[in-house]
Amino acid sequence: MAKYRKKPVVIDAVQWFKNGDHPKDHSVTIMNPLNYEYCLSEGEVVGRFHDPDLKYVGVDNCPGCKKPYLEHGSVETLEGLMIVCPGDWIITGVKGEFYPCKDDIFEATYEPAWKSE
Repeated sequence: MAKYRKKPVVIDAVQWFKNGDHPKDHSVTIMNPLNYEYCLSEGEVVGRFHDPDLKYVGVDNCPGCKKPYLEHGSVETLEGLMIVCPGDWIITGVKGEFYPCKDDIFEATYEPAWKSE
């Protein structure tokens, strides 16, 4: 089997913790209909978590990060809708597409392209 090395490509990435963290989201404050508290609206890149199979979103916790699903987001990728856990990175791909990446995978795969001063 032949061996290949990934081409060095500079990417844009933002670590996501809550709605509105991605600079292209342009979220606004709205009333959450589930608990009548103010929250940020869905963004253009990272939307609120959606999963029709979960009946009690917010009660159940994510098996990966153990946080309530209400704290999660979702990103439409080339492969379909993907869950975004708090702390995941949102990467802009080479064709302008977005996809989430777990923090440990991001740290093992990427390094700063240049150091800020």
